[in-house]
Amino acid sequence: MELTVPDKNMISIIYNARLISSKELALEIIDKLNIHSTSWISSAGDLMSNTANLSNTRIAIIIGGDGTILRSIRTLSPYDIPVVGVKMGKVGFMAELDPSEVFEKLPYFLDQKNVSNANIRTELRMMLEANITSDDAKTPRITIHALNDVTVGTSQTARLVELEAYINETHITNYRADAIIASTATGSTGYALSAGGPIIFPEAELMILQPVAPHTGLRDGIILSPDSTIRLNATKGYQASISADGFIDSVLNPDEYVTIKRSPYTAKFLREHQPDFFFTALKLRLGLAYRSQRPLENGNQQEF
Repeated sequence: MELTVPDKNMISIIYNARLISSKELALEIIDKLNIHSTSWISSAGDLMSNTANLSNTRIAIIIGGDGTILRSIRTLSPYDIPVVGVKMGKVGFMAELDPSEVFEKLPYFLDQKNVSNANIRTELRMMLEANITSDDAKTPRITIHALNDVTVGTSQTARLVELEAYINETHITNYRADAIIASTATGSTGYALSAGGPIIFPEAELMILQPVAPHTGLRDGIILSPDSTIRLNATKGYQASISADGFIDSVLNPDEYVTIKRSPYTAKFLREHQPDFFFTALKLRLGLAYRSQRPLENGNQQEF
């Protein structure tokens, strides 16, 4: 079947270079859907070197787990490219399709008419922007955009970091902890969840400030409005590092601090499922579905 796509609009197919089957499926999609002339292929790690292609891309198919999607979104979001995820990871909250249904359903996603007439909905996810700067600097040394979370923690193994935390320029507390996570609703099922944070519906627009193994300071997370600004800086004698979506980006210099706010970019996912499908995915992918048994008086087992 030859797919019809708008002129000067390409399909990006992104794969996980560490997973051989991911690239194999990417090549098979190009071949079986006959989109050789309207597609280009890249690993998630090489995506930054394809900016010329990105400016002419209308949709991205990402084959891998949530990590592959997170890594790709950081590069795709400035180009306003919607994503269809194909789950090949262990958890896969963000992917829409299983490999077994790719060839049946993917043409439906690639048909622009289905997106235009709302047969396929576009799900919008808030992102974060983190800036590393100092009082003397006119511009940030580094600006990072993240879909899941931005984490500021120690740069040394098995040591706490002490961080002064400000929200909208108001000092909240000094944390002595392994790290502090600033998370989106999307990231609430990631690192923030393992640190004891709440599970938030992923399309909600908010921020979560969540400490990791705090020794002093607030132990509970704080839910903030999406327009909040968080500032974190290490106190004297401590060195901090920053990571975004699990990728280590930089060690902070002694005079630097991190500000975290809403990103101007938005992650876009194309969905066939309705929003409430998130709760089904939550049950299945976090192992919340279980069967309990208790002995009956006659010795038989009853499942419930």
